[in-house]
Amino acid sequence: MKKINKYFFGIFSFILLLTSCEYDGIDPLTQVDPGADAGAPEVTINYPNEGSTIQVPEAVASINIRFEVVDDIEVDMIEVLVNGNQIATFDEFLDYRIVKKEVSFDNVTNGEHTLTINATDTAGNTTSKTVNFSKEPPYTPKYAGEFFYMPFDGDFIELVNIYMADETGSPVVSSDAYLGTGSYEGTADSYIDVQLDQDNLGSEFSGAFWYKVNTDEANRAGILVAGANEERQQGFRLFREGSAEEQRLKLNVGTGTGESWNDGGVIDVAEGEWVHIAFSITPSETIIYFNGMPMNTGTMTGAIDWSGVEQLTIGSGGETFSYWDHRADINSNIDELRLFNTALSQADVQELINASSITLDLPFNGDYRDMVANREVTEVGSPGFAGESVEGNNAYAGAEGSYLQLPSDGLLSDEFSATFWYKVNADPDRAGIITIGPEDEENPDAQNNRTSGFRLFREGNADEQRIKLNVGTGSGDSWNDGGVIDVAAGEWVHVAFTISNSESKIYLDGELVNTGDVSGGVDWTGTDIVSIMSGAPRFTEWGHLSDQSYMDNLRFYNKALTAEDIQAAMGE
Repeated sequence: MKKINKYFFGIFSFILLLTSCEYDGIDPLTQVDPGADAGAPEVTINYPNEGSTIQVPEAVASINIRFEVVDDIEVDMIEVLVNGNQIATFDEFLDYRIVKKEVSFDNVTNGEHTLTINATDTAGNTTSKTVNFSKEPPYTPKYAGEFFYMPFDGDFIELVNIYMADETGSPVVSSDAYLGTGSYEGTADSYIDVQLDQDNLGSEFSGAFWYKVNTDEANRAGILVAGANEERQQGFRLFREGSAEEQRLKLNVGTGTGESWNDGGVIDVAEGEWVHIAFSITPSETIIYFNGMPMNTGTMTGAIDWSGVEQLTIGSGGETFSYWDHRADINSNIDELRLFNTALSQADVQELINASSITLDLPFNGDYRDMVANREVTEVGSPGFAGESVEGNNAYAGAEGSYLQLPSDGLLSDEFSATFWYKVNADPDRAGIITIGPEDEENPDAQNNRTSGFRLFREGNADEQRIKLNVGTGSGDSWNDGGVIDVAAGEWVHVAFTISNSESKIYLDGELVNTGDVSGGVDWTGTDIVSIMSGAPRFTEWGHLSDQSYMDNLRFYNKALTAEDIQAAMGE
């Protein structure tokens, strides 16, 4: 009984304490009138953006739709539609004034799509917001007559027709790539076969690729073979023969009743360099090109015969052309393989070579997609889009604490260049623009290791901003004080810089503004990430953080551009 009385006494004391709060200066909760409804809800679609393009190998893709609805009184209902079909509705919210949602949609097919968000508040006001987006195959042919493209960036997929190659033995994707992140590398008794469609095979035919020869295992090998049998009267055979010092690339073409030979040209093995190989076939002749120059011409007595040709063998003579020991091309590398149903001219071949120097292409047309190799680009913070552009339909817009980051694989070369359009915002008065630098392990909170990579940044005031470049050479660093942009002009400026083995150059609107000495060229040790529109996370000690300026049409190159190259890039 005493125990029960103690419980009642405790409860009574607690209630008394609560009621006394009013007298201790703490008012009880009271309802506040939210007032009259001032208008319709505000709808913001964060993804996809207007003009976004989804490119994946799968025929049907999934996306996560992200949006926000804000109302001054209370959101009553939200409806999500894709192509006019309702995929989700919401009518219960934890926060009835600010609603943030993410909706998964797993039926994005190739073509154009429309996303609509309808939001209604409790007063019956409705707002509808719509964006258009699309899904495309992972690659769309860029050149006339192109029907086949294999970049070898991590796999053996042919991207025009989405064919996966059949593997014999153990061929590998090497990180030693001319462009992108990978290349085909031959191994003993190994090669790949890719299906060919007869509809793409006609009286004219061409092939082009980058090639780095290795003769350690064999002084002869097949490179590309498309044959019907061992008679050599159908299809073609591109192969190499020679010694440890030099290799001659040859072409054999079947004409149905006979064959044509082209003895091609010689590659210096000791140089160990990538060589651009191209060949063209017409009913009258064949031509083999090295680095854009014609090496030899062969006579054809009629059109190439494709009877019974069903596949292309890459990296070996395969089943139809191994009887002269033209077997696996061991340890040689093949990259950026393209086939055409037209005869390439010398100008066409040169265009392919020029395009192969572009290693990164970010047009910022409503997304952060790399047009060269579909690299994964990570958004840090909340970068946005400018709503204006020099080219295309949009440009990158920087925001505080925000930038883009991606792996540097396939982007680092002995020579390097970058070009982009830039509209500066001088607040803050300094910022990083492009940074490819190493981690400063000794100063984790003030990163500033400048012995490798480079840092492109700006410094100045509200009236003018100077674009500067710092390049790491391994044992030290090189400075280029660049040139000045007039902030008050508020104009787009074309910015370009180049790094060679001896110097760096900065160009503004196609004019060289300054040169810096770079003894021995750039050193890339430890430079595994690229930051775009910020110095973070690898160049922060001096306050070169996020750039809230606009950037459009950013490109990286694997060579030091000439002034003529830069002026041509401005005009594209």
